[in-house]
Amino acid sequence: MLTIEAELVRKCLPWDRLIEAVRAMFTSGCDAPLRHRHPLPQRNAPEGSLLLMPAWLPHRYTGVKIVHVAPGAAPAVRAVYLLSDGESGAPLALLDGGELTDRRTAAASVLAASYLARPDSARLLLLGSGKVAHALAGAYCARFPIAEIAVWSRDPAHAARLAAQLASEGRQARAVAAPDPGEADIISAATLSTTPLFAADAVRPGTHVDLVGAFRPDMRESEGALLARATLAVDTRTGALAEAGDVVQAIREGAITAAQVAADLFDLARGAHPGRTNDEEITVFKSVGWAGEDLAAAILAYEDWGAE
Repeated sequence: MLTIEAELVRKCLPWDRLIEAVRAMFTSGCDAPLRHRHPLPQRNAPEGSLLLMPAWLPHRYTGVKIVHVAPGAAPAVRAVYLLSDGESGAPLALLDGGELTDRRTAAASVLAASYLARPDSARLLLLGSGKVAHALAGAYCARFPIAEIAVWSRDPAHAARLAAQLASEGRQARAVAAPDPGEADIISAATLSTTPLFAADAVRPGTHVDLVGAFRPDMRESEGALLARATLAVDTRTGALAEAGDVVQAIREGAITAAQVAADLFDLARGAHPGRTNDEEITVFKSVGWAGEDLAAAILAYEDWGAE
């Protein structure tokens, strides 16, 4: 059985190939039941979570990701991924699940943005300053002509640290810490927030908003009024309507109905929904994570590394 550590996972999952692998998985599909989530008490922090995310391609591969979310820890998310032979069940590879999760999450966001954001989007605003935000910066710069990355965090020191890290990596895009959320062509939020990070009326026409962080019904990064103004897409309808706090709470408040979820990534990848239709449209993508994304990333990494 191969052991693929974080650095090798990163090497084996370049953005262009990973985004295409995730797109192909949404196009073809796989078996991936809704993830299991169990609450984990924390001594000095809000409640944590244990997530179990299985997926399989019959006769080819099975995989399961085990995730611990501990808000009081650094990093807050730790995970491992076990990829096995789909016929015999023999274990094939154990992958660093944190790096795999960060990269497949960013790849799914940018895949969605390729249908929902303006192709000329040049200013990216990151809300959050952790590992997922760092991955999002790399993925967006690989697909869009990003000229400036603004980083906002409730802790300005954390925003400054990520901005400095991005600047040191030699990207064409200028990276700066932002004192407030502000405006951008693409706003990408990756936090563990339970309250909206910005006002709905602050989002200008033509903006694409990417909501990554709120993966539980009690979490949210946006106001329901934003979802009511926007063309709303999700990664999977089943996951979003069960777990996505931004969507679940907006429905509960009466801001939207479930019918206002215009598309999921299956619809977008298969051409069943056109995505953005004009430059003034506000679009929102809300993800909670789909086990098929993990399986696509694990297969890509295993087949790449196993072939060397």
